[in-house]
Amino acid sequence: MKRRDFLKKSIPAATLLPAIVDGYSVKAFTGNSPLLMVLMNPTTDTDHVLVIVQLNGGNDGLNTVIPRDNYSNYYNARTNIAIPENRILNLNGYAATGLHPGMTGLQTLFNEGKLSIVQAVGYPSPNFSHFRATDIWMSGSDANQVINSGWAVRYLNAEFPNFPIGFPNSAMPDPLAIQIGSVTSLTLQGPSVNMGMSITDPTSFYNLINGVQDSAPNNYMGQELTYIRNVASQTNQYATRIRDAANAVTQQSTYPTNNSLADQLKIVARLVKGGLKTRVYMVSYNGFDTHSLQVNTADTTIGTHNNLLTAISNAIKAFADDCKFLGIEDRVLGMTFSEFGRRIKSNSSLGTDHGAAAPMFLFGKHVVNSVVGNNPTIPANVSVNDNIPFQYDFRSVYASVLEKWFCVDSNTLQTILFRNYQSLNIVNKFGCPGGPDPNAGDALVKIFPNPFVTSTEIEFTTRGGHTLIQIIDALGRVIKTPVDRDYTAGTYKVSFDGSYLPTGVYYVRLQNGQFQQVKPALKVR
Repeated sequence: MKRRDFLKKSIPAATLLPAIVDGYSVKAFTGNSPLLMVLMNPTTDTDHVLVIVQLNGGNDGLNTVIPRDNYSNYYNARTNIAIPENRILNLNGYAATGLHPGMTGLQTLFNEGKLSIVQAVGYPSPNFSHFRATDIWMSGSDANQVINSGWAVRYLNAEFPNFPIGFPNSAMPDPLAIQIGSVTSLTLQGPSVNMGMSITDPTSFYNLINGVQDSAPNNYMGQELTYIRNVASQTNQYATRIRDAANAVTQQSTYPTNNSLADQLKIVARLVKGGLKTRVYMVSYNGFDTHSLQVNTADTTIGTHNNLLTAISNAIKAFADDCKFLGIEDRVLGMTFSEFGRRIKSNSSLGTDHGAAAPMFLFGKHVVNSVVGNNPTIPANVSVNDNIPFQYDFRSVYASVLEKWFCVDSNTLQTILFRNYQSLNIVNKFGCPGGPDPNAGDALVKIFPNPFVTSTEIEFTTRGGHTLIQIIDALGRVIKTPVDRDYTAGTYKVSFDGSYLPTGVYYVRLQNGQFQQVKPALKVR
């Protein structure tokens, strides 16, 4: 095969950059992604940056954000892995909730007013496959639909609708999105090709800015690789921009060593400070699939999960400190996610199995410093299959970030996320004016009789507008939606027939604007 033919057939959708930046090899992707298109020719004038932190494997939320007000039921459900009550880290103003003892960095951020915790984030009919659940979170799809574009790239497409035609240009000379530590994921996938740039590891990043290439093997394939690298380095216009941005920053604050997430976040801070107009960065940390040996037998505060939480906590705290040191903290918002949580009850292998809802963290100077939502309800008698019901749909978090950080209007939001999701009070009004009143009172839902035998009556108070009531089973699945429409403000009642349901605990979830409430209901014989 001729070299030109080899090149043409081997890299039709991506330009491979041999150059390395801080040890991360780079791949630049172009294509017709809605989200990245929006970022390249922005309709919104903003210098805001979103940093997405993926916790791969499904993080155990109950041992991360611990319910102190229901500690006895928490402990009884997982006696072999439960964190001792006297070791839980305190959160200022939230005595009912605490953090894993390894998370001193995030505790400090919370107490400094730079961390928001959103309780029990999930979606109806949760999927427990790592691959499928990750696709759902990255695409923003329903569990029963397959969408081949990422939620973040659809935002960029709304901002830069002609990408990649005419890009890079003077208005947007930089990559629309950058992912560090992995190949570009579905989050940055457009309808036809990826629209993000992937820096696969820190070594490749530093090699890029230092003009160093990984050595190619001394054989035929190595010669072809060298040829492709030379062509790519000559034609790619983003490499110089990244190198210039990185070289513009000569001093940063201290990051923890032997911490791959810290290595990735350090690069993000450097590129943001260096002047890149890139709006979305994505980083990741592996190892959260803790089916066994999640804790140490003799001391549940140490072990695998502690090591993971300590690493991400220290890395995020160092990143936040660096953003302040570099003078960019007004511009940066961070968000964590994991493809699912873990079951309420631990297993006999000192671990936890795939579950449903789990907490999310948002961090930065302009988050609303709070614990959003209530501690998960944990029944006194928990089976191995019981899950935490979701309080907030993960797409509500996405919608709130897009609305309040990137100033996306409601019509565009529905185009990006396909429907209307509640607006959460998680980002302050620094970024965009308006938004819901953070001092407004809670919506209310009451259930009577409770326990019930065949049917019960749900009384709910709405502040007006779209109101949703869902019935969720112990596995975390939405099994019935008695209410899904607009109301004028007031109190209403709706009957729910549960005669066909087996006995057990169910959850009634009310959503009204930015407010939600989850109440348990017990079906008996």
